[in-house]
Amino acid sequence: MSFPTRNNPYSFDEFLAWRKNVDYYRDDAFFQKVLRHFCAEEWEEIDRDLRRMSPKVSYRWRDFAEKISWPEHRPYMKHYDGHNHRIDRIVRPLETEIMEKEIFSEAFFSERTSPWLRLAKMYLVYQNGEACIACPITCTEGLVALLEKYADTPETRRILKHCKEGIDGDFAIGAQYLSEIQGGSDVPSNVLEAVSEGEQWRLYGTKFFCSATHADYAVVTAKPAGSEDVALFVVPSWLEGNKEKEIRNGYTIDRIKWKMGTSELTTAELTFNGAVAYPVGPLNRGVANVVGIVLTYSRLTVGLSAAAFMARAVREARAYAGFRDAFGLRIDKFPMLEGQLRNMELFSRRTVAAAFKLYRDFLALPGGLKGGLATDEGEETRKKRFDVRELIMLQKITASWDCTDVIRQAMSVFGGHGIMEDFSSLPRLFRDSAINELWEGPRNVLLTQMHRDFQRVSSWYRPSEFVRHILTGADGDLVSKLGAEMDEIIACPSLFVMDDKTMEVCRRWDMFCHELFHAYQDAALREVEGG
Repeated sequence: MSFPTRNNPYSFDEFLAWRKNVDYYRDDAFFQKVLRHFCAEEWEEIDRDLRRMSPKVSYRWRDFAEKISWPEHRPYMKHYDGHNHRIDRIVRPLETEIMEKEIFSEAFFSERTSPWLRLAKMYLVYQNGEACIACPITCTEGLVALLEKYADTPETRRILKHCKEGIDGDFAIGAQYLSEIQGGSDVPSNVLEAVSEGEQWRLYGTKFFCSATHADYAVVTAKPAGSEDVALFVVPSWLEGNKEKEIRNGYTIDRIKWKMGTSELTTAELTFNGAVAYPVGPLNRGVANVVGIVLTYSRLTVGLSAAAFMARAVREARAYAGFRDAFGLRIDKFPMLEGQLRNMELFSRRTVAAAFKLYRDFLALPGGLKGGLATDEGEETRKKRFDVRELIMLQKITASWDCTDVIRQAMSVFGGHGIMEDFSSLPRLFRDSAINELWEGPRNVLLTQMHRDFQRVSSWYRPSEFVRHILTGADGDLVSKLGAEMDEIIACPSLFVMDDKTMEVCRRWDMFCHELFHAYQDAALREVEGG
């Protein structure tokens, strides 16, 4: 019963006390189970290190991430100093710079940090959203992988050391500038020009989507003068000794874009006017290397960050449902809501399990990453490499899509409070997740690329065989059904014929890819659960 009172004593303090004190790692028994399963040999060491780092992620860095997300703290440009010198200074909150330095000091890419420990740390950090951290971490990871394969000059080897081990305690941050106004994800349509001038390469032209613009170095695609081939370059933001003087390396930051999400992270338009650049890899293999190496890590991160976003959203929704009363009942006692929570937990757990299962297969690739579809290996190795390539794209489109949906449902658990920016982090995570759906290849681009990939290998790898490979241990009837449907869809010779039949195939392919990857996720979850 409720009676009139001028002094309503209701408060959210019980829920807020829980949220303030929850430890992302210590209080997540399922994630510990995932790690114990996939990192068995390293489990004790990883567990010890995460228990050390998790309080910083869960409290200090969480609070920094919340503070810098407010509109009044958004980064802004200062193009000139008081003496009319062009500096293009990106002004960011002090909390961003402190958090960034502390997180990168975890030495994610050092020789002393194992890949599994790096992945586990990234998963915890990503639970705080983008926060001007997630994109720079994965861009740096792609830069490191590229340079580990191709660094062959004093300059590129020094950049690699700066990113991996740090120099004088400073760990460098990487970015990647690929998209141009005319092409977006269509990298071969790039027109940024690379000119060999004496013993140096210099870049001329514009880039339209440049995230992590504050980074120390960027991977940049450009076409050598007179060539239609796309090459890859590493461009320092400042040449030696010029960072403190705020003298940019031959480029200007024209404006910061106003984005729906990831607003703590600057995305800018740049004009290159003779920027010194160092070629990385063969000049005619830029597209293969950017897709096969750089974007591979970025797409893996989309899957991992989706898992992290979902884990936090579901955890907070479950706790709130156990606190809040309505219509005379605690709201988790309503079957409709409890069913919704259980479904969200399923999506979250299977996304986490699949992200780590896929990473295990990724780490097992013989010889590491290679640009393009390798043709110089035995058939079984080629199939394993192809499996991982396609699974990474399947995870990217499925996990990012599921994540936005799960966070939306989590917000609904809070009712009106779920959309209040000062009540919950979920609106921010929702916007960040929507950006992930587009980042590193919109859905339609990847769906089309995968269909093309399967057609290219059909002479030695049938789609139904791919289904059997990735769904080992799954229900036989399901595997047969999915395999037969995939054979039929891939038999469509082209997705570029403008007719009703092709559009129906496109619709089926879109739906099928989700169903297929959900089956892979379910198999991963059963593996973790021991079923």
